[in-house]
Amino acid sequence: MPHRSLPEARGRVRLARGASPWLLPTVATAAVSLAKARRSGRWAAVAVPATALAAGMLWFFRDPEREIGQGRVISPADGVVQSIMPWKDGRTRVAIFMSPLNVHVNRAPVAGTVASVQHVPGGFVPAFNKESENNERVIWHFDSELGDIEMIQIAGAVARRIVPYVVDGTKVEQGERVGLIRFGSRVDVYLPEGIEPAVEVGETTTAGVTRLDRD
Repeated sequence: MPHRSLPEARGRVRLARGASPWLLPTVATAAVSLAKARRSGRWAAVAVPATALAAGMLWFFRDPEREIGQGRVISPADGVVQSIMPWKDGRTRVAIFMSPLNVHVNRAPVAGTVASVQHVPGGFVPAFNKESENNERVIWHFDSELGDIEMIQIAGAVARRIVPYVVDGTKVEQGERVGLIRFGSRVDVYLPEGIEPAVEVGETTTAGVTRLDRD
């Protein structure tokens, strides 16, 4: 079957929603320092790191368009599969670690209705640490053809803000943008009982593209 794509322009990269509090001040500082550096050498010392930081922010908050992949469950995050763990209730947890260099926008792993979006306060230890299970997180439940699909966005040592884009009751397409984790962290997806993972630990995933389930 040909790949599907959401109704959005291809080959275009936009900036992630929720990036403004971080992006605007750095870009403004870079613009001001560059303008003043033309008249004062002292400002050049400020302009160089300010411009580099602004460029880094633009890269961190990029939000490229994607041609949505095929599969019953697709990856909600860009990153690396950190662990695959059978759960007591028969489901399989696939944990995807997102580095600061990954795209931070997360996408719906399935099509359906957002049954709930729950914010849970917690700590901010590195996402690769076992204790990150108690980190601040947002728990999603999607009502889909496969039943209830759970996805968890987990904050890390640097990522201290999770920004959901949709609310309870919203109908979403598979691969649709649903939220942002600023500066990376971890996203867990629970495959329903009877569905085997198609990825392995250490494999790189692309949000909205990489298939997580095996036929």
